[in-house]
Amino acid sequence: MRLPTILVVDRDRKLRSVLRAALVTRGFAILESRTGENALKTIRAMRPDLILFDTNLPGINGIDMCRRLRRSCDAPIIVVSARSAQHEKVFALDAGADDYVVKPFEWEELLARIRAFLRRYLPSDTVSSFAGSDIAVDFERRQVTVRSRTVHLGPKEFHLLKHLVAHKGKAVAHRDLSHALWGPRRNGHLDNLRVVINQLRKKIEADPAHPRFIQTEPSVGYRFEAPTENPRAKLRRDS
Repeated sequence: MRLPTILVVDRDRKLRSVLRAALVTRGFAILESRTGENALKTIRAMRPDLILFDTNLPGINGIDMCRRLRRSCDAPIIVVSARSAQHEKVFALDAGADDYVVKPFEWEELLARIRAFLRRYLPSDTVSSFAGSDIAVDFERRQVTVRSRTVHLGPKEFHLLKHLVAHKGKAVAHRDLSHALWGPRRNGHLDNLRVVINQLRKKIEADPAHPRFIQTEPSVGYRFEAPTENPRAKLRRDS
């Protein structure tokens, strides 16, 4: 099984080295970057599962980096910064960060936060692909094929589909889906969740108003169903 990959972005080489040693011994693969510009290139090329970075970076600052990341990257972001003022935390969270940890930090607490995010964001890390009637998904290549046609999904749409497929056949609560998409500290995203659900249905369902794949569980959440064959074909055989 592939090791979860964490990108550490900090201008302090010593701190990067310490973080690398601590995280590698706990079963993570580590990427490093000193600047925001280099980090963005690394993210596009390597697609890390989680990003740790300081807001005080040379060149592009951490807040701007957050905003840029959220345009195309859905990996959880944990800011690790010496800036402890409340408004700094608010700026980072509003820019797209999922969590904010103040230096100096407790190692075990940081590791617990990392594990918590990865549990939510990587529920299907042992599933590399999925194929059902009219739909196939390659999670590693981020490729989605619907009725023999390649479909482009945005980061949130892809991650939502991944989370639902990982729990296929089971209802996933609104809260759990919101946490998977926006992090456990960002509440009140039910309306946003509905928007992403509707966008995803428009791209993968033949009739979004009567979905086959993404079923609504009233007052609970949503459930992914993947029929193994075309129901019309079965009807013809049985008639």
